Amino acid sequence: MPVMTDPLDLLDTASLLSEEERDIQRTVRDFLDDRARPHVAGWYDSATFPRDLVPELGKLGLLGMHLYGYGCAGTNAVSYGLACLELEGVDSGLRSFVSVQGSLSMFSIWRWGSEEQRTEWLPRLAAGEAVGCFGLTEPDFGSDPAGMRTRAVRDGGDWVLNGSKTWITNGGLADVATVWARTDDGIRGFLVPRGTPGFTTTDITQKLSLRASVTSSLHLQDVRLPASAMLPEARGLRGPLACLNEARFGILFGAVGAARDSLRAALGYADSRIQFDRPISAFQLTQKKLADMAVALNSAMLLALHLGRLKDRHELRAEQVSVGKLNNVREAIAIARECRTILGGSGISGEYSPLRHASNLESVRTYEGTDEVHTLVIGQALTGRAAYR
Repeated sequence: MPVMTDPLDLLDTASLLSEEERDIQRTVRDFLDDRARPHVAGWYDSATFPRDLVPELGKLGLLGMHLYGYGCAGTNAVSYGLACLELEGVDSGLRSFVSVQGSLSMFSIWRWGSEEQRTEWLPRLAAGEAVGCFGLTEPDFGSDPAGMRTRAVRDGGDWVLNGSKTWITNGGLADVATVWARTDDGIRGFLVPRGTPGFTTTDITQKLSLRASVTSSLHLQDVRLPASAMLPEARGLRGPLACLNEARFGILFGAVGAARDSLRAALGYADSRIQFDRPISAFQLTQKKLADMAVALNSAMLLALHLGRLKDRHELRAEQVSVGKLNNVREAIAIARECRTILGGSGISGEYSPLRHASNLESVRTYEGTDEVHTLVIGQALTGRAAYR
């Protein structure tokens, strides 16, 4: 019996997809196999994000692909999820870029912006001609964004912003930042173009995870913006939290991609690595590892597809997204680590992907809601009691 090259074939999950969804997934996979996969180990090693790929991602329709109008592809949620799966199957840095561009920066403008803001920014962001970022997290307020200290104050017809944001993906690349700030009218969102006086960014270096990605701090010192810079439809935390749910949805598919790629690497290695005169895939302990991981991977994929169908029917609830993000990232990390053990010493080499995926997934596990936060969201849904308040 031949080696199963795609562990998702175990339950034939592809049969649950439409022909169009399979075509989109195949197109993304082929593009990444040609333009990204051969280079990703080098990008990770040199801590470099491939900025030249951004217009190509736009041409492929991946930026804001689940949004409608303004140059966006307008695909269904499952197709967007499958694209995230393929992107993170290469590296979390690529999926993070697409998630932040489409589900945070573009979605914040698409959902909460004025028609003028949408017309100005969305076509450029969709085409990859401009890059966006999303400034919510602060040095002292990550899981508790309600405590943010960044403040926007009215001064005549303008707004003046002061504060800082950190751990901002795409921050050093961004042509426009969606910045959330406290006002006398509650938390509001503002579009801050690069080059605005007082707005600067500093890239975070010496990262041990998500190295093929730009992560930055945003600094706002007396940043003066016109009234038209405010996102008119977003009031309170509902605005940024709705954007985060969009990004979390992509993550729960993306984690499946990282886990699948790790397991594929382990399956191939186990079939070719000879010890005690036979492939290590012939040993019971190795087969138990592979079987357990394949079951967990296929279960995560089925969960992702179920949540995707709910989203396409506009029935997906926030706590269900938390279930998907918590479970799938947690399982993906466990799979990537276990795959490394099958690779033995070779598993610490950049030639193989599992340890790189495991390292990246530590960041993925932390951003867009930690395990602890998602656990409490689920706990509140089950009990009706908010344990974090």
